[in-house]
Amino acid sequence: MLNQSISFKGLRLLVVDDDPDTRTLLTFLFELDGAEILTAASAGEALEIMSFFKPDVLISDIHLPDEDGYSLLLKARNLEAKRGRKIPAIALTASAFDEDRKRASLAGYDIYQSKPIDLDELASVVATLAGVEQYV
Repeated sequence: MLNQSISFKGLRLLVVDDDPDTRTLLTFLFELDGAEILTAASAGEALEIMSFFKPDVLISDIHLPDEDGYSLLLKARNLEAKRGRKIPAIALTASAFDEDRKRASLAGYDIYQSKPIDLDELASVVATLAGVEQYV
């Protein structure tokens, strides 16, 4: 990405955020490194996408217009369990309170990242969750 070399070739990501700039930025940056990205602006749209797209990692904002990211993760994990899979998930949010971090962890998110997004850190986290080799 910026300060490290990671190839995301073949990796499938689902980015869920109601902010179009965030969706565009993450799509652009991960596609540059070879990932296949689909984006959604709401939990409902994300679940619809997951009916035909099997992402390797879910990156989701917590505060979405139709329902929150906690509910989305529960539904996404239930869907993936029926497929015999468990999707790793990253929570993105503008809230940096410890209570929010704990709630995200209890909801099942593997990683919690506050906005503004540190792109190198996010890339490293995605690589780790997906088992992608990183070169520093």
